[in-house]
Amino acid sequence: MQTTVAIIGAGNFGTAVADLVASNGNPTRLWMRDEELLKSIQDHNENVRYLPNHKLHSNIYPTTDLEFAAKSNVLFVTVPSASFRSVSRDLSKFIRADACVISATKGVEADEGISDFKLMSQILEEELKTSRIGVLSGPNFAEEMAEGRYTGTVIASRDEGVRQLAHDLLHSGTFRVYSAIDVYGVELGGALKNVYAIIAGIVTTLELGQNTLAMVLTRSLAEMSRFAVAIGADPFTFLGLAGVGDLVMSCTSPLSRNFQLGSKLAQKVPLEQAVEELGKLAEGVNTLRVIHKRRAELDVYMPLVEALYRVVYGGDHIDQVITSLMTSEQQLDVEFASPSTWLKNRI
Repeated sequence: MQTTVAIIGAGNFGTAVADLVASNGNPTRLWMRDEELLKSIQDHNENVRYLPNHKLHSNIYPTTDLEFAAKSNVLFVTVPSASFRSVSRDLSKFIRADACVISATKGVEADEGISDFKLMSQILEEELKTSRIGVLSGPNFAEEMAEGRYTGTVIASRDEGVRQLAHDLLHSGTFRVYSAIDVYGVELGGALKNVYAIIAGIVTTLELGQNTLAMVLTRSLAEMSRFAVAIGADPFTFLGLAGVGDLVMSCTSPLSRNFQLGSKLAQKVPLEQAVEELGKLAEGVNTLRVIHKRRAELDVYMPLVEALYRVVYGGDHIDQVITSLMTSEQQLDVEFASPSTWLKNRI
């Protein structure tokens, strides 16, 4: 029996995933809200708005009918974190009981009306009928995936069947799929690196040097691991593609939206104007606000997050924040927690 696949969200990454799955011989439904976008894709056989100059595979069926898309065997949800819960709730009306649902959104829930800290997999667990849930994350720029450049990614799930199914749908001669069971760790890697990519954009644009960037990358990884332990994830996950791999890519490439946002902030462009000029969502803005709050609640030492928050939301000058960071009290370089520590704290 042939597997039908739906990609929920027709942004650049959703479109790239759809093309990859379709190229592997699977009928793929690409769902979007926007009727104009649908017509454009149908007319041009490409997503001119989000992934231009790339013709889509004939196995892709673009649609605005959520019920049609939701009745697929496998769903990849790629919508922004701000609309992730509402879309998941809408999906719950139509989804099959045996469906496999995989989040490919790198963010956290930032709704002011919800006090708890939520990852995308937790939202899926709350809103959908299925327990067959996974997370896809890694150093994956949509444009390079669409061009067929060699890429590695991670599928994380507690269900071995979900991991194998995702591998079979995505794996190709140019796209290698690794597996993991640490769902929270893989998700956190994808979400947290967005915050540090903003910082890297600032550092690079201000021409602070390679020494500075190397220090920022290393301390970013330390903060990510520290936060992971606090919420029960495995810090060793951050040594893989979904951790240091995604961090390095996002912090060193101008293709990263969050890196671009940091660059604009370094040029003293106001936040709202910078976001508007980008024309695409930079998930790091929402993630920064949520992580900053959760960090304080958990009493996790994350000076880079605190510093960026002061710049973005506190109005502090970048030079002032840098001086504060460089003159702070001495800390251990490596403070990796043992597995027994994170197992004890596991959610």
